[in-house]
Amino acid sequence: MLKIGLTGGIGSGKTRVADLFHEWGASVVDTDVIAHQLTQPKGLAMPAIRETFGDKVVASDGSMDRAAMRELVFHDPASRRTLEAIIHPLIAQVTEQQAREAQGCYLVLVVPLLVETGRWLKKVDRVCVVDCDPETQVSRVQARSGLTIDAIERIMSAQATREARLAVAHDVVLNDGATTPSQLCTRARKLHEYWCSLA
Repeated sequence: MLKIGLTGGIGSGKTRVADLFHEWGASVVDTDVIAHQLTQPKGLAMPAIRETFGDKVVASDGSMDRAAMRELVFHDPASRRTLEAIIHPLIAQVTEQQAREAQGCYLVLVVPLLVETGRWLKKVDRVCVVDCDPETQVSRVQARSGLTIDAIERIMSAQATREARLAVAHDVVLNDGATTPSQLCTRARKLHEYWCSLA
């Protein structure tokens, strides 16, 4: 099965693009969704997170307190590496299992940190980047999450640059501030048809 690695910075619209591919018959495995599942109440990662970081990063319902963890890892790179050492192997395990079970005309692996970690680059046939200018990223994330500009810029600074993502891309879906929903749909549809022809 043809494997597409789909990536893009925060606020680029990669989830919307992945949803379109899914609607058209692709199988989609989203590592962000898996990460959320792993850190829900009774999630596979929660015992190790609680044991390592204590109750200060656990919400009252038993899930990971994302805001508390975000603050901790942004101010302490060692904590971020520790969290990644807990979560990344579990994400890889679940992703690989879901990829093996995938049915569809092709498989889309949605990996926000595809370029940064490099781990998935060797496991996909093509890399597709949902491309967006930084100003639009900030305004979209602010509108949907209420995070401060400072917090959003810190997240973006921990991600690969736009240039670094585009440098590894085989395919690009432009979704900047001037892109309408119908334009985004048209651009994604062209790629979908191309990938179906390759698959």
